[in-house]
Amino acid sequence: MEHEIKDITIIGGGPAGLFALFYAGMRGATAQIVDALPELGGQLAALYPEKFIFDVAGYPKVLAKDLVRSLADQAAQFRQPVHLGQRVTGLGERDGLFVLHTEKGEFRSRSILIAAGIGAFSPRRLPQACTEPWYGKGIYDVVTDPKEFAGQRVVIIGGGDSAFDWATQLSGIATHVSLVHRSDRFRAHGATVAQFDADVKAGRASMFTFHEIGDVQCRAEGDRFTHIVLRDVKAKTTTDIEADVVLPMLGFVSDIGPIADWGLSLQKDEIVVNQLMETGRAGIWAAGDVTTYPGKLKLIACGFGEAATAVNQAVHWIYPEKKVAPGHSSNMAVFGQKDD
Repeated sequence: MEHEIKDITIIGGGPAGLFALFYAGMRGATAQIVDALPELGGQLAALYPEKFIFDVAGYPKVLAKDLVRSLADQAAQFRQPVHLGQRVTGLGERDGLFVLHTEKGEFRSRSILIAAGIGAFSPRRLPQACTEPWYGKGIYDVVTDPKEFAGQRVVIIGGGDSAFDWATQLSGIATHVSLVHRSDRFRAHGATVAQFDADVKAGRASMFTFHEIGDVQCRAEGDRFTHIVLRDVKAKTTTDIEADVVLPMLGFVSDIGPIADWGLSLQKDEIVVNQLMETGRAGIWAAGDVTTYPGKLKLIACGFGEAATAVNQAVHWIYPEKKVAPGHSSNMAVFGQKDD
């Protein structure tokens, strides 16, 4: 499928990409987002929607999912299209336009802004073959709404921040939370580990160190399991625990995919840019975590500024009569104000 030609195609629907979509509309440019994930928000939505963020300007604190919603609402006022579930497969040029190829179609535009974060990423799956048939039927590697697990017996696999964050958040929602890890060393923040340990001591949760999944069992009619068999990796013994849900929190795998073949300067899967967010290939800019330059800080706050810089440069490159500096938004006619 081919889509309408846009001024800017933004690769990535995380915070930097969403702000770039808004900013393009503010500058009177047409734009679109293309993202491999099924929902907007990038890592914020896929990995920690229920975590608070404290370093976004104007918010004393904000839930990641609420920040995504606000960014999407801000961009939506210009009715720019968003194309989700579209994994990028290549980039070409035709008739003076960039042609972005995905598994589902083509997107033509006058410029490209790469805001791909850490690249296309997917959660690591459990290595045990017995778990594979249960994905989507009790085993979920992404949590979007913790209330879905109210009154259920939840088993979390992992020992990092995501595992302990969800373990502590779900301990007050689920009937019982069990955390399973192959060792007694954790990669999570000590305060979160201590918080979950307090839940264990209070009887609201359980912790199984030096254990892994040995089997998934269904002891009743239906398409959901009822028990998990845990195997002690040291003693080689097994323990049965009742479970309704298993949440593997094993991290994720990511890569920038075909972007690596677009003739850009790369350092360890990051795009080298200058102070104008230029990538070295005319017509292509980048912003957010996918970029690197001297003094780079991988912060949402910095990504917003980089997105604004990239869009302003792209708009001026496409329409030389438009200034790079946009002026103050409080004076813009696009918002119903008196235009400078």
